[in-house]
Amino acid sequence: MLAFALRRFVISLPVILGATLVVFVMVALTGNPVDNMRLLNPPPPDHAIKAEEIRLHLDQPLLTRYWLWLSGLVTGDWGPAVDRHLDIGAEVFSGFAVTFRLVLVAMLVALVLAVVIGVISAVKQYTATDYTATFFGFLFLAMPSFWLAVLLKEAGVFANQNLGAQIFYTVGERSVVVTGGAWDKIMDALGHMILPTVALAMITFASWSRYQRASMLEVLNSDYVRLARAKGLRWRTVMTRHALRTALIPLTTVTAMDLSGIIGGAVVTETIFQWRGAGRLLLDAIRTKDIHLVMAWLLVAAVVVIVFNLLADLLYARLDPRIRHD
Repeated sequence: MLAFALRRFVISLPVILGATLVVFVMVALTGNPVDNMRLLNPPPPDHAIKAEEIRLHLDQPLLTRYWLWLSGLVTGDWGPAVDRHLDIGAEVFSGFAVTFRLVLVAMLVALVLAVVIGVISAVKQYTATDYTATFFGFLFLAMPSFWLAVLLKEAGVFANQNLGAQIFYTVGERSVVVTGGAWDKIMDALGHMILPTVALAMITFASWSRYQRASMLEVLNSDYVRLARAKGLRWRTVMTRHALRTALIPLTTVTAMDLSGIIGGAVVTETIFQWRGAGRLLLDAIRTKDIHLVMAWLLVAAVVVIVFNLLADLLYARLDPRIRHD
């Protein structure tokens, strides 16, 4: 299995390099970041602008700039930022730490809901329960993530105003000042996660539950499940040890493939709830045309997506004994 993991990682390296090259060229073609300096009143002298271009490697050809950035990664140098006081590596990792906290919790909530509702819908096919789950599934699928996030934020503000107490937190990933010990800080962080997690998880769970329902229906109608029932095994045993394990394989694939989309949804959700995570960092980098900050953001996100896909491949062998990674 270790050899399989290493082989998959090596195969992924050309994909990462190709993606970084394409994004580097696209961001570089959007404009020169020092152009904003010329809009200042009064504008800085020409020698200061020239010095800034040299610091950001803008005086070099495009492919040379890409090679300088790529070779610098070997020594841990993420490249110079437009804001000379900004440490790109520290900023990216701290931003993603906030974002992954939201993404992982939202994925866990969405997975639990998708499996439970998908299995119930399949077992109770064409009943009122199935139709109700289908209705709400398509309802959340039709909702844009930013619209649902705005609705939840406005609902939280409305509830706080009418109840006269701070029940829902609608701004930031944590309070500016938290009195008390570690437990109070943990509860404060959890309170700030409720609305963003619901906004991100509901959209995700809606599509995953449909996959789980379809997969469960296919497994329940398979020959080996019928044989297990004919041999006298209990229904709960057939469901948990035979049907559900196999039915989770397509959902595992979809979950790994959807991670990049969930991170993109987290960027929007963080912006609405004013979290200082990777979403805010990416938007600031695009606004200032900070190519090295965008590249660092992309590289971390790409590695995480590849790792999740690798974990999904390794999980297949646990879910289906017929699969081997030799």
